[in-house]
Amino acid sequence: MVLAGAGAKLTLVAGSKDALAQTVRECRELGAEVGEVNARPSSEEACESIVKDAVRRFSRVDILVVASGKNDVAKIIEMTPDRFKDVMDANVTQSWLMARAAGKQMLSQGEGGKVILMSSARGILGHPAGYTAYCASKSAVDGITKALGCEWGETGITVNAIAPTVFRSPLTAWMFDDTERARDVRNGFLTRVPKGRLGEPSDLAGPLLFLASAASDFYTGHILYADGGYTAG
Repeated sequence: MVLAGAGAKLTLVAGSKDALAQTVRECRELGAEVGEVNARPSSEEACESIVKDAVRRFSRVDILVVASGKNDVAKIIEMTPDRFKDVMDANVTQSWLMARAAGKQMLSQGEGGKVILMSSARGILGHPAGYTAYCASKSAVDGITKALGCEWGETGITVNAIAPTVFRSPLTAWMFDDTERARDVRNGFLTRVPKGRLGEPSDLAGPLLFLASAASDFYTGHILYADGGYTAG
């Protein structure tokens, strides 16, 4: 939504038709030109097709934002290798594939570009509640960000990641409820957040605009922590 409000032309991609349609409507209400692709970036072919759709519609690709992913909470002895692989595929492989597909287009244009991945404070912090898959996946996203930032350093393409702590989303909405379990989990996090609250979607707007704009042209391979000070304590 923040990019739509800033005047960007968007190709929105999601596996859920309903969620995609709602986001498209909201972006168009802000006056944005919007294309839509009902797909998941789960293969090389799918990612190449997504990029081709954007180029067909808007002639070029200047910004890539990869915000898809998943978590699967389980103690390591209870988690199957297939479940671990699913998290790694969703968070790491799909980010790598989309960066590869969009990067090829940006390189062919020869005018630079912006690649923005979604990491997490869990990329550098562990968690006692069964986060081996998630933490490993976000550490890998950080690694991709840093390595690709170096690889594309002289091309004009910047590669950065936003790393929030817990913020309100469909997956975490229960943590904001007024139930005993939600309060216990929420308070556990809040003891480590100097700002004294969990994140809201609006807290990601500034970092996204910064990394998508010329203001961040000298930033690459950078992990920007949108965490209320969580990783500082």
